[in-house]
Amino acid sequence: PTDPSYKAAELLASKLAKKGFTIITGGGPGIMEAANVGSYKVGGKSIGLNIELPMEQKLNPYVTESESFHFFFSRKVMLSFASEVYVYFPGGFGTLDELLEIITLIQTKKISKIPVVLYGKDFWDPLMEYFENHLLKKYGTISKEDLELFHIVDTVDDAFDYITKHVNQSTPRQI
Repeated sequence: PTDPSYKAAELLASKLAKKGFTIITGGGPGIMEAANVGSYKVGGKSIGLNIELPMEQKLNPYVTESESFHFFFSRKVMLSFASEVYVYFPGGFGTLDELLEIITLIQTKKISKIPVVLYGKDFWDPLMEYFENHLLKKYGTISKEDLELFHIVDTVDDAFDYITKHVNQSTPRQI
């Protein structure tokens, strides 16, 4: 809870929940918990789509609704089609897996183009350099337009402004 990314995720989720967004996370600890805490504290809807793991992930106590999954693929399907905006904070392999899945689905038009926000330039810049220098320039395996499938921010206000500008405000919202 003292980590700057945790605090930022909590603040962003609370601001979005106040605006009417439902917050959906993996329901676990860390950044997922922070987002659920932010929504929970302001009375927002806070959903956890948890994965059953033998040694670590338990549902955090700040979700107002939850569903548990035995297989990653079924959980990823639910996460992939559950939202109108995706926000990724610094994380590990699971975060990268889910990010690449979403941008691939958008790139291949399997889902509609929706905002994808990456929080924390220091964390994401090395990956973006890899995308640009290796995938685009050296190997030509992505196009220049693919680098526009996501947006990097460094502050909660920038993330909030980008999300509220790019999400249709007239429909129920989930993140």
